[in-house]
Amino acid sequence: MRFQQLLQVRRLASAGATTLMRPRPTTGTTGTTRPTTNTTAGITTTVRTMAGSGAPIPELTQITDNVQRGNYATLTDKDVAFFENLLGKNFALTEDLEGYNICFLKRIRGNSKLVLKPGTTAEVSAILKYCNERKLAVVPQGGNTGLVGGSVPICDEIVLSLARLNKVLSVDEVTGIAVVEAGCILENFDQKARDVGLTVPLDLGAKASCHIGGNVSTNAGGVRVVRYGNLHGSVLGVEAVLANGQVLDLMSNFKKDNTGYHMKHLFIGSEGTLGVVTKLSMLCPHSSKAVNVAFIGLNSFDDVLKTFVSAKRNLGEILSSCELIDERALNTALEQFKFLNSPISGYPFYMLIETSGSNGDHDEDKINQFIGSGMERGEIQDGTVTGDPGKVQEIWKIREMVPLGLIEKSFCFKYDISLPLRDFYNIVDVMRERCGPHATVVCGYGHLGDSNLHLNVSCNEFNDEIYKRVEPFVYEYTSKLKGSISAEHGIGFLKKDYLHYSKDPVAIGWMRDMKKLLDPNGILNPYKVLN
Repeated sequence: MRFQQLLQVRRLASAGATTLMRPRPTTGTTGTTRPTTNTTAGITTTVRTMAGSGAPIPELTQITDNVQRGNYATLTDKDVAFFENLLGKNFALTEDLEGYNICFLKRIRGNSKLVLKPGTTAEVSAILKYCNERKLAVVPQGGNTGLVGGSVPICDEIVLSLARLNKVLSVDEVTGIAVVEAGCILENFDQKARDVGLTVPLDLGAKASCHIGGNVSTNAGGVRVVRYGNLHGSVLGVEAVLANGQVLDLMSNFKKDNTGYHMKHLFIGSEGTLGVVTKLSMLCPHSSKAVNVAFIGLNSFDDVLKTFVSAKRNLGEILSSCELIDERALNTALEQFKFLNSPISGYPFYMLIETSGSNGDHDEDKINQFIGSGMERGEIQDGTVTGDPGKVQEIWKIREMVPLGLIEKSFCFKYDISLPLRDFYNIVDVMRERCGPHATVVCGYGHLGDSNLHLNVSCNEFNDEIYKRVEPFVYEYTSKLKGSISAEHGIGFLKKDYLHYSKDPVAIGWMRDMKKLLDPNGILNPYKVLN
């Protein structure tokens, strides 16, 4: 369809979705030769597996992964009595703790006997001071939606739940600065911001249950990093409690504050190993008046790259998301969730491109011109564009359900990596060849605008043959391309043995020194990040 025809159809159907049609391709992608990497033999590591959502309760991780418990004290009745006196019995839980002990993907299971739910920073301080003096290990926990086992106990650590620190303390419409407690659910925070015309610059599939403090502690990425950057830029300040109970006030209400070391960055992405974030201030941009989403089909990854460059060049200031889904990932989600409806099908690659701006007519013209030009060049084959809020949500739901579709009824090895864009998808083809018939699905999707690929290898049940083929190969391959073994999920427990593939030994040494300085007894989130 030519651009003028496309524009006319778009204007006539501005309240709904417009489908851009081109004859379906009769051939798929052509085969290409990919680089290979030799896997180093003899490395003993924790089995990195992701169970399906319907998986049974896993065995204790301390046993299955042969974890040597640290030299920590054992919880006593006297300890429990102290915490009950401090918080009240309703907030010092000793029963029905399964949900706090098992990670979201049912891969990790700890054996904590106590969950503490403080309601103030002072209570967090008192808890950590006591635990540090007693040498009781503690694992901070938010919404427990992480994918690397960073928010659950490995042995018998006390769980420190931040769920009661859930208030949005202030949202300033003039400055765009919000102050919020760490246990506030991301979606609730965003709603409070939207009530005054702002938006939280972070959007995740788990937004209905993840906590903003957990997001900050893991430096969560999400789907709009291409527009707003990551949390190191959006978070203006934090309040954190150190292992000895000392409260570190690093709050700020200014973007410009050049008063010495910016210590807030120590707690953004350190996964609760250096301190417990209890409060933060964040710069929230004004919410966009006009949002458009395009869902397009492409024949090759080369066309994907060309379309991405075109989006950056021609959509520029209104581009807010650029996501990639391959055909296998999309089809798996559609098979598992019958309520999903993809507006197009039959293409090797799909892109979800979102624009957000203040002028609907301007934005509409730009995205139509962008897509029309891509179709004329033969890079975009088919697609749909919509500015209707309901249709926008329907298309985003497809993207959000892809990762869940892959674990719904299968066992899945999941990898969150950053790769150079020119090599972004090659590893998916390499893994298909390496795994062969042992895998049921090998696919890739992710945040193309941030060079962040989510590589998935699925099988009916855990398969040791696949495990040996994927690890540590995936990390060696990523390291050779100077990529990152963890783009946005963190290191946690599952990737600690592989940190050296992305970090220089000198840097890891300084990380250890920082940990010893701030947490000399090692009570904060042990067995995580640093091996």
